[in-house]
Amino acid sequence: MAEIDIGSYCQIDTCNQHDFLPFVCDSCSGIFCLQHRSRASHSCPEVSVQRECQTSGGSSRYPCSLQDCKGKELLPVICPQCEKHFCLAHRHQDDHKCEKLETPKPRMAATKKLVQRIVESKSAPTKKGRKGTKMSATAAKVALMKLKLHALGDKGLPQTERTYFQVHLPKESKDSSKPMFFCSKWSVGKVVDYTATLAGLKNNNNVMAAKKLRLCHPQTGEALRMDDMLQSLLADPEKALYSGGNVILEYLDNETTCLENVLEYVPE
Repeated sequence: MAEIDIGSYCQIDTCNQHDFLPFVCDSCSGIFCLQHRSRASHSCPEVSVQRECQTSGGSSRYPCSLQDCKGKELLPVICPQCEKHFCLAHRHQDDHKCEKLETPKPRMAATKKLVQRIVESKSAPTKKGRKGTKMSATAAKVALMKLKLHALGDKGLPQTERTYFQVHLPKESKDSSKPMFFCSKWSVGKVVDYTATLAGLKNNNNVMAAKKLRLCHPQTGEALRMDDMLQSLLADPEKALYSGGNVILEYLDNETTCLENVLEYVPE
């Protein structure tokens, strides 16, 4: 019977031990026995900075790789990104200014702008004789009576379910705004689709890479959630939406959640 060749020999010249389950170094791809499997034990040439060990009283101490730091640890503390050894105080990427630390990307920038705009609008004093930015319920009722005369919508909707808005259309539209009415039981997404149909607007909301038609708040510019129900928004005092009030329809990039300047659509 032919002899079966199983396992490999350790590549350390002074060892050359035959191991049936050899270890392959993930840095230099060398083959080693159990005793020499670690990078330090076989002096791995691929490690950028060799980890130094100083023996004191029979125990190994691992010095920190950060310049000017004299900290040492009894056990190795290795950064998984740059693979250098550090003390406990400098083990995090921020602490040792890791060369492979990724710069965090700004998140929720539009949301921060929105929050700042809301805070400023609530803290700013209202000047005497000037109409405030937040439409009152009384003013909305007066506007509602005017909208009902010319509003576009499904005439088959019961009067009790109708919600009227002066819809300010996208900048590229030939009309700046149109009065329309919708069913209060519809979602914001259905309102957007129906408005696009009435105004003859291109609607690519089902195309992933295209700009999306979004319904935005007339004061804050916040893009309303497509799955929110219209009657829930009308009942929420924080949203300050009224039947007879204004809404803005505009094309927004997928990452954009807020209009930059609502005054371009709904001037005071």
